[in-house]
Amino acid sequence: MAKSESSGGNSFFPSFGGAGGGFQPRTYRQQFSSERFRSFTVHYKETDLWIGMDPASFRESMKTEAERKVHELRTALEQYLLGDPEFGKSFIPVKPKTTAPEIARMMAQAGHKAGTGPMAAVAGAFSEVVGRHLMQQFPINEIVVENGGDIFLKIEKPLVMSVFAGNSPLSGKTGIEIPASDSPLGVCTSAGTVGPSVSFGKADAVMVVCKDTATADAYATAIGNRVKSASDIETALQIPNTHPEIRSLIIICEGQLGIKGAYPLKLIAGNL
Repeated sequence: MAKSESSGGNSFFPSFGGAGGGFQPRTYRQQFSSERFRSFTVHYKETDLWIGMDPASFRESMKTEAERKVHELRTALEQYLLGDPEFGKSFIPVKPKTTAPEIARMMAQAGHKAGTGPMAAVAGAFSEVVGRHLMQQFPINEIVVENGGDIFLKIEKPLVMSVFAGNSPLSGKTGIEIPASDSPLGVCTSAGTVGPSVSFGKADAVMVVCKDTATADAYATAIGNRVKSASDIETALQIPNTHPEIRSLIIICEGQLGIKGAYPLKLIAGNL
């Protein structure tokens, strides 16, 4: 789930798994078919990834490789933040230092696009970097990497993504159908009423789709911060007009839903 830019107290990584490093129930992971995706999880400190791929591509060694990559990424980012603490605390875009690792540069670039601090893009950045790394190391047909609701995906047939919106009556009942031809993509969700992370808005869910997962994460946070009531939905839906990198936007707030973008709205069978 896309996060605010807050440093989360003593931790620079609030968006990796909840306050105090505890893992939150990830019930929205159940939307991914166990027939289509064979999966495993990776837990390291606050990081909690769900990684699924088509059964034909699955290899037992993928989990070890994913764990190694997550450890490498976190170590590099943690070490950088010790020398640049403002990077982990800022609520506005920050220019990284020349010593910044690639993951930090990716986060900073996403924050500049969306007008957020770089930590608003941390979960999405990790999802994409880990997903692309596995694609480089193994022959994979389809892969989904989910990090607290922030998802990198590469698919070979259409995939319907439902919108998890906490206690909203619309939660899990609607979604969008993503065509395989548009992937790889990032699909990220932010909420002001769900989860432990800081948000300045009150939306039950803001889902954003971009080609770049870190960018989708940052925009989900930025737009989520603007939606304080259902009356803000219409205005927020105009944002993709001036930010064409947003391919799809769904907002759920106070029992109302707004959608804009390239992908059709789908009703989720069995959840109505």
